[in-house]
Amino acid sequence: MSASASTQTIAPITYVILTSKPGQYRTEPFGKLAPAETWDYVYCGRHLATFVIAELYGEARIRVIDESEGGSVNDMPTRFLEKFANRDAAFAALQILVGARDQDAALQPRPTALAS
Repeated sequence: MSASASTQTIAPITYVILTSKPGQYRTEPFGKLAPAETWDYVYCGRHLATFVIAELYGEARIRVIDESEGGSVNDMPTRFLEKFANRDAAFAALQILVGARDQDAALQPRPTALAS
C-alpha cells in the first residue's frame, strides 16, 4: 500500500440534520454518521433547539431519547431523514427552517459534539 493510499480520506455520501429540543428530546448518531457542525437555534434570546449537521458515510441510525420523566428511547434509520448533497445545502435548509431573515431568530455555532 502506498503512503498516499493510507492517508486518503473517505468522503461522506451525504449530509443529514439531527434535531434536539432541550427538555423534550435529544438525538444521538451511531453507525456511519459523524457530527460535522453544531448550531443552537435561539429565538428572542431563548434556546429552542440544537441542530447537528452530520456526515453520513453509509448505513447509520439515530437514537431519539425522550427527556421527560419515564421517557423512552427509539432507534431510527437515517433513511427517514432528508438528505443533502453537501454541507452548504444542509446549512441553507437550516436557515430556511429557522427563518434566518427574522431578526429575532439566530443560529449560533458551538463546538461540535452530540446534540444536547
